[in-house]
Amino acid sequence: MDIQIRGLKMQYPGGKLALKGVSLDIGKGMFGLLGPNGAGKTSLIKILATLLKPTAGSIRIDGLDLEKNRKQIRKQIGYLPQEFTSFPKLTAREFLDYVVRLKGIRSRKARASLIDNVLENVGLSDARDRRADKLSGGMKRRLGIAQSLIGGPRILIIDEPTVGLDPEERVRFRNLLSDLTREEKIILLSTHIVGDISSTCARIALLDEGEVVFSGPPGDLVERTRGKVWNVTALPEEMDAVKLRYPVVSSVPSITGYELRLVADSVADRPAAVVEPNLEDAYVYFMDSAERRAANA
Repeated sequence: MDIQIRGLKMQYPGGKLALKGVSLDIGKGMFGLLGPNGAGKTSLIKILATLLKPTAGSIRIDGLDLEKNRKQIRKQIGYLPQEFTSFPKLTAREFLDYVVRLKGIRSRKARASLIDNVLENVGLSDARDRRADKLSGGMKRRLGIAQSLIGGPRILIIDEPTVGLDPEERVRFRNLLSDLTREEKIILLSTHIVGDISSTCARIALLDEGEVVFSGPPGDLVERTRGKVWNVTALPEEMDAVKLRYPVVSSVPSITGYELRLVADSVADRPAAVVEPNLEDAYVYFMDSAERRAANA
């Protein structure tokens, strides 16, 4: 099972070009699609989920052409959109029963067994009889994963799954996705939150303004920023000037001012110590580099 994307373009009415010739290879396991809002991530996953047709390019899923085999491929896909909504007055079990019926399963016994299994998989067994409007934000996202698992899809496409979740729910959701990778599925996770993919995805693609600026293992992206991540100290009155000159990843108040972590090819205007890079550093560095390239184009 693999996904081959070649020269994919998406232009909306009015002329906006959301994708500019995207080419990617996606295999089994969790694949992270990372980029800022407006980078083209949602357009790409909606095309993969058969909700949009591209302007140009091709997609082959397990050897099948997406354009020619849309119905067949759609049966293999589970999709959790960013704005997932269920029916607020239905319980978790009732909502999933509705989804199962839409899949054409009429046997009450078969539906009940399937619903019990997916609720167990996503950790919602104890909340099966709770109304959807009484679920926490994290539980609602897990219910969204549950509905996407109905029918045993081989591909899961998940858009911005942890937006609005508290840290505990975010960690729980990441662990749930990691558990699902054991089932030999392709899980495509689209997000602008680096932490969502830093410890779960074997491969990532970085999108910026509709183009792939990096594709490969996260460690390779991190390695490219080695020697470009710095710790510096700044006085309160210097903060604005430092932020204008360098992309600042984090700032921590200290007794004398601020301890800053920033990314740059070099720091010449103040004492600075090189530190070990991480994926968030690499993301900020690449996004800043892309902005500077665009400004100088």
